[in-house]
Amino acid sequence: MRHLLRMAAHSSHTNMHARNLAIVWAPNLLRSKDIEASGFNGTAAFMEVRVQSIVVEFILTHVEQLF
Repeated sequence: MRHLLRMAAHSSHTNMHARNLAIVWAPNLLRSKDIEASGFNGTAAFMEVRVQSIVVEFILTHVEQLF
Protein backbone atom coordinates (compact mmCIF):
# COMPACT_ATOMS: atom_id res chain seq x y z
CA MET A 1 0.00 0.00 0.00
CA ARG A 2 2.85 2.37 0.74
CA HIS A 3 4.19 1.74 -2.76
CA LEU A 4 0.81 2.59 -4.29
CA LEU A 5 0.73 5.72 -2.14
CA ARG A 6 4.14 6.72 -3.54
CA MET A 7 2.76 6.17 -7.04
CA ALA A 8 -0.23 8.38 -6.22
CA ALA A 9 2.18 11.10 -5.09
CA HIS A 10 3.34 11.34 -8.72
CA SER A 11 -0.20 11.65 -10.09
CA SER A 12 0.55 15.04 -11.64
CA HIS A 13 2.83 13.21 -14.10
CA THR A 14 1.03 9.88 -14.41
CA ASN A 15 -2.64 10.76 -13.76
CA MET A 16 -2.73 7.72 -11.46
CA HIS A 17 -4.13 9.23 -8.29
CA ALA A 18 -5.56 7.12 -5.46
CA ARG A 19 -8.93 6.58 -7.17
CA ASN A 20 -7.39 5.36 -10.44
CA LEU A 21 -4.93 3.13 -8.62
CA ALA A 22 -7.78 1.69 -6.56
CA ILE A 23 -9.82 0.90 -9.67
CA VAL A 24 -6.87 -0.89 -11.27
CA TRP A 25 -5.57 -2.76 -8.22
CA ALA A 26 -8.75 -3.52 -6.25
CA PRO A 27 -9.74 -6.70 -8.14
CA ASN A 28 -6.29 -8.17 -7.45
CA LEU A 29 -5.94 -7.01 -3.85
CA LEU A 30 -9.47 -7.93 -2.77
CA ARG A 31 -10.28 -10.85 -5.02
CA SER A 32 -13.73 -12.31 -4.51
CA LYS A 33 -13.89 -16.10 -4.62
CA ASP A 34 -17.71 -15.89 -4.85
CA ILE A 35 -17.59 -14.01 -8.14
CA GLU A 36 -14.96 -16.32 -9.60
CA ALA A 37 -16.69 -19.52 -8.47
CA SER A 38 -20.27 -18.77 -9.41
CA GLY A 39 -19.70 -16.79 -12.60
CA PHE A 40 -21.69 -13.71 -11.64
CA ASN A 41 -23.10 -11.74 -14.54
CA GLY A 42 -21.48 -8.47 -15.61
CA THR A 43 -23.62 -6.22 -13.40
CA ALA A 44 -22.89 -8.11 -10.19
CA ALA A 45 -19.19 -8.27 -11.00
CA PHE A 46 -19.14 -4.54 -11.73
CA MET A 47 -20.82 -3.77 -8.39
CA GLU A 48 -18.33 -5.99 -6.55
CA VAL A 49 -15.38 -4.24 -8.19
CA ARG A 50 -16.91 -0.88 -7.31
CA VAL A 51 -17.06 -1.82 -3.62
CA GLN A 52 -13.53 -3.21 -3.76
CA SER A 53 -12.19 -0.02 -5.34
CA ILE A 54 -13.86 2.15 -2.69
CA VAL A 55 -12.23 0.07 0.05
CA VAL A 56 -8.79 0.22 -1.60
CA GLU A 57 -9.11 3.99 -2.14
CA PHE A 58 -9.98 4.41 1.54
CA ILE A 59 -6.95 2.34 2.55
CA LEU A 60 -4.70 4.37 0.23
CA THR A 61 -5.90 7.67 1.64
CA HIS A 62 -5.36 6.43 5.22
CA VAL A 63 -2.14 4.40 4.87
CA GLU A 64 -0.32 6.26 7.64
CA GLN A 65 -3.13 5.72 10.15
CA LEU A 66 -3.72 2.07 9.23
CA PHE A 67 -0.14 0.87 8.85
